[in-house]
Amino acid sequence: MIRFFTLLSTMIALVCAGVGTAGAKDIKVGYVYIGHIGDAGWTYAHELGRQAIDKMPGVTSSYVEAVPEGADSERVIKNMARKGYDLIFTTSFGYMDPTLKVARQFPKAVFMHCSGYKSSKNVGNYFGRMYQARYLSGMVAGGMTTSNKIGYVAAFPIPEVIRGINAFTLGVQAVNPHAQVNVVWTKTWYDPATEKEGGKSLLETGCDVIAQHQDTPGVQEAAQEAGKYSLGYNSDMSRFAPKAHLTAPVWNWGPFYKKIVTQVQNGTWKTGSYWPGLESGIIDLAPFGPMVPQDLQEKVLAAKKAIIDGTLKVFAGPVKDQTGKVVIPAGTSATDEQLLGMDWLVQGVQGSTK
Repeated sequence: MIRFFTLLSTMIALVCAGVGTAGAKDIKVGYVYIGHIGDAGWTYAHELGRQAIDKMPGVTSSYVEAVPEGADSERVIKNMARKGYDLIFTTSFGYMDPTLKVARQFPKAVFMHCSGYKSSKNVGNYFGRMYQARYLSGMVAGGMTTSNKIGYVAAFPIPEVIRGINAFTLGVQAVNPHAQVNVVWTKTWYDPATEKEGGKSLLETGCDVIAQHQDTPGVQEAAQEAGKYSLGYNSDMSRFAPKAHLTAPVWNWGPFYKKIVTQVQNGTWKTGSYWPGLESGIIDLAPFGPMVPQDLQEKVLAAKKAIIDGTLKVFAGPVKDQTGKVVIPAGTSATDEQLLGMDWLVQGVQGSTK
């Protein structure tokens, strides 16, 4: 009987401490989203990752969607922290400073900010080397254009987006040195109508392939309606424009989120910057559309393998900017510092960073 009560007391103590059968504590995980989970893009991809961790033992998660950057995001993040969330993922560039501010007030919670570059003792940052997949999608675009005019609907002129445009253009040039990439800025992450209009404006200037750094399938729909080709972003958007969709750089956040949650559960999490590439599976290309020729598919997949094994560097010199100045000399490749601060466009891009 004494053994029974001793065992019972031990089990009660473990439950009260929030410790599961595998030794990992129970935790609450929160997500702050810039868009809606049904956007089929950026927020949708993060939501799939959240659903993956929600199935883990001892994990309870929730989210708040459509949170504007700035004061509203600070309020939402702080509200989660006050409610005792152990781990909070903030998933937009403009959440960076609000995340750091709230984290200082709640030092026992762990915060992870996506796409930024600042960190602290209890704030880490993470992203993926999406520019690698952008390069591959650029190869597809360069191989499919007949007008040699390719369009790119972009959100904001920040390093993340500029880096993607440049990588995409270098991919285009790898298979088609005569093609140019025309950029329009929407100044929004999530606005289906504005994104679609941006795509239409490029198609009207003669672009026959259009790509995007946007969160909805609006650009894909514009291409299909015009009988042209498109490349999506964030998730496989082929179901929205099956006759137009060539492929898309996509995110698979599930494995990464599981890793971070496990670290927080077992007490091994440490702050840092996480920037994995194609080798991790966190970024990839969506399946090719049936209109992409087999020989082009094989060329792109060979480049993907070369990037993974390190024999192909996307930003290997010489790389020139729009003025013709060599920014990355021959025999070198861009450092992470250069990539994270990229504020110039490569030669072959029509448009500006304004």
